[in-house]
Parts: sequence; C-alpha cells; structure tokens
Amino acid sequence: MKLKRVWHDYRDWEEVAHNMWGEATDTQQALWDAIAFTSDHIRYGSYMMRVIQEWPISCENALTDNTLNQKAWLGHAATALALSIPEDITRKAWGHLTDEQRLLANKEAERAISTWKDAYAKSKNLHSDMGGSLL
Repeated sequence: MKLKRVWHDYRDWEEVAHNMWGEATDTQQALWDAIAFTSDHIRYGSYMMRVIQEWPISCENALTDNTLNQKAWLGHAATALALSIPEDITRKAWGHLTDEQRLLANKEAERAISTWKDAYAKSKNLHSDMGGSLL
C-alpha cells in the first residue's frame, strides 16, 4: 500500500530521544547486545509493534516514505526503543545474523508495517477498495 508522503521535522521524531541517530558509549558491547536482540525475532517483533504504537510521528514520517527501506527503519527503531542503540550498530548486527534469523525478523517487520499502514489508512479514511485515494 502506497501512502501520500508526510514529513515531520526531525526534532519531533521520537527516535531521536531514543538514540537512534546518536552514539554508543561502548560500541563493542552495543554490537553484541544488538546481535542478541535482533536474532530473537519474537522479542524484536514485539518492539517493532511497540514502535508503531508509541512513535506516531516517527512512524508517519518513515512509513509514508515509499523510497525508504521501511523494514530496516523499523528494525533500527525497535533496537533504539529497546536498547538505545544507534542504527549504525544495528546495521552491523544485521550482518551477523543467519539467513533464517533475517527471514524471521523481516516477517516481523512486514507484519508490523502492514498493521501500521492498515490502521493509518483507516484513521485517514483511505480505503483503496472503496475508491479512496492512498496517494
């Protein structure tokens, strides 16, 4: 589902307060923590669901951007929410996961994104099956 792009000033993004774009004090420990977190798709997915509930501004900004890798953004956001680990470390952690762990994590992200988009479209009265515009 493609949605019309909505922009928010970065100072309003909830992800900023959770260190998604910051730095880790101990990058090696943060990497190990991020690997352990992202490899547990159940816990990882539960935080993805929390992001879509608790970060309305960041989600609207990111999940209406159809050029963004939304699954990656949501995974970075979940790690920031859970552990205050920056996205660059989460990206490095992703490289340590097995193909199966990545597949399971991506399924969790797809589920959360679909849930958010459905709720967002409903809240905006955007129903493509009834002729409403999503763009």
